[in-house]
Amino acid sequence: MSEKILELKQVSKWYESADDRKILDGLDLSVSEGERFAIVGPSGCGKSTLLNLLGTLDQPSEGSVSVGGIATSGLSEAEIAKVRSDQIGFIFQMHHLLPQCTALENVLVPTLALRDQPKPKESTERAKQLMGRVGLADKLNSQPSQLSGGERQRVAVVRSLINRPRLLLADEPTGALDEDNASKLIELLVELNSSENLALIVVTHDPDIASALGDVRTLRHGKIETE
Repeated sequence: MSEKILELKQVSKWYESADDRKILDGLDLSVSEGERFAIVGPSGCGKSTLLNLLGTLDQPSEGSVSVGGIATSGLSEAEIAKVRSDQIGFIFQMHHLLPQCTALENVLVPTLALRDQPKPKESTERAKQLMGRVGLADKLNSQPSQLSGGERQRVAVVRSLINRPRLLLADEPTGALDEDNASKLIELLVELNSSENLALIVVTHDPDIASALGDVRTLRHGKIETE
């Protein structure tokens, strides 16, 4: 049986500055090792809010979030950051690469946040191996300005994997890419989901991208519906 990586129990979220509407309303969700699915829904339904909760970037107004069996409520910011850096990788619509750093240096940035930092040589070797897997072995010393949009997003994918996360969260990762590069990126994520045995959750508005994940879940009225 696959180990459970993430669990949300009766999670609700609202903001005091907004109206009384609950963005998320008593939502339950569990994610197991190696699982993958897409989350879709109309604009403004709370997809990004949910992703922020899944990634421990925000806390629920009610309910509980557990990552790797660790309940995040009551933890300090530093403790939550450690759970996040140990367990979760992020890919965003915009790559957010540091323009002054090479592709390899950008990939290695997340290793600096680890409390128990791996040996630099080991991290560098993993980075080079992953860069080779995504077809960027010859771009290690290139700066972001020297890369295409698809190449920059692949660097961001490798960066998200460098700390060996158990869960990969992608927020509209193909939004800034053309159709061909978007298709290639999703194929890469699905392949990594299997080869790295990590759970993969992709938030997208594109039905083709969602169907490529093989499991589509809709966020509607603050709850997750499985199609």
